Amino acid sequence: MANGYLTTHVLDTARGMPASGLAITLYRIEGEARVQLSRMVTNADGRTDAPILPKDQFAPGTYELVFEAGDYLDAIGSQPETPRFLDQIPLRFGISDPDAHYHVPLLLSPFGYSTYRGS
Repeated sequence: MANGYLTTHVLDTARGMPASGLAITLYRIEGEARVQLSRMVTNADGRTDAPILPKDQFAPGTYELVFEAGDYLDAIGSQPETPRFLDQIPLRFGISDPDAHYHVPLLLSPFGYSTYRGS
């Protein structure tokens, strides 16, 4: 069994605080198909209460996290434009080491975002 797992952390850089209440969906990419594995919402610390991909489901492959940034930004009143400048933010990445901790944070503002492989 793999010992790795996947986590995230969403920070609202415009407000200087965690992005609480932001929905995130995880997919495994299988050829041209996306298979949904989990859907979670960030807590008051901008994290999920459990790993997005726990040890018992963790395997090498290609994955995609979809952050519902538009809904979050609308809820806090930071995105007055129609249509939304940011809506869903898909991040596609690969997992190669079944025993590693993969941490994929999102730094979010109303008009931009960035990510990196954290620890």
